[in-house]
Amino acid sequence: MTTFTLIGAGHVGRVLGRLLVQQAGWQLQQVLTRSATSAAQAVEFIGSGSAIADYAALAPAEVFILAVGDDQIVPASTALAQAQTDRLAGSVVFHCSGALASDRLQTARAAGASVASVHPIRSFADPQAVAQAFAGTYCGIEGDAAALALLTPAFAAIGAQPVPIDAAAKTVYHAAAVFASNYLVTVLDAALRAYQAAGIPEAVARQLVQPLASESMANVFRLGAATALSGPIARGDMATVERQLQAVRAWDAPSGELYQSLIAPTTALAQRKQAAIKHK
Repeated sequence: MTTFTLIGAGHVGRVLGRLLVQQAGWQLQQVLTRSATSAAQAVEFIGSGSAIADYAALAPAEVFILAVGDDQIVPASTALAQAQTDRLAGSVVFHCSGALASDRLQTARAAGASVASVHPIRSFADPQAVAQAFAGTYCGIEGDAAALALLTPAFAAIGAQPVPIDAAAKTVYHAAAVFASNYLVTVLDAALRAYQAAGIPEAVARQLVQPLASESMANVFRLGAATALSGPIARGDMATVERQLQAVRAWDAPSGELYQSLIAPTTALAQRKQAAIKHK
């Protein structure tokens, strides 16, 4: 039975702690947070382990999970290495950040641990719901071979789908989620506001945008982005694009900048579409 300790007990840490205990058969030893109250709440949520509030109270463990904020990963790694002097060799230390790679755990590695990062690609707004429906969650995973040899089957046991990623491209990997989620919302907001600028009520604008956006996304996932692309740039109608650009600029300058910024990448995508058609 693999023993582990949880450092940091936010939503991600609590969910992973519960699942590793209940579904992977790991044994939780301790939960360490800056607040004894939050540590106790995490222990209650997970259903095992003991709450502590000081690195000096840490016992040895086979795995240490740093489920802390990005700005706390390096300090937590350093504090762990200092507290576990001569006792970290052979252990696995990993963090759950989507933006940072496992190289941020260099102090733990220097103390003899194997390090990794495991990033579950989903929202953890409701820990109870996520813990019940975690199966199928993709997790970007990278790090030392010894760490991955232990973590990959453990995460598969809790229903995750581990996806190896290039540690050197971890920031770009995280930006992918921003493109797919955050910036998609920004673009849809521009569409909604543009319809409203044409005199369409906001509620009706949402009804107009929904089928366009839903069908476009469905086509991307079914056919690929290049094949799914339609509209004036895909048709090579750059005169229409220029008229739209000027009209959007006159209506709302920031939206005009957004429109212009999308012309070049959309043109490149259209070229990929035409190249694919020619090779059929």
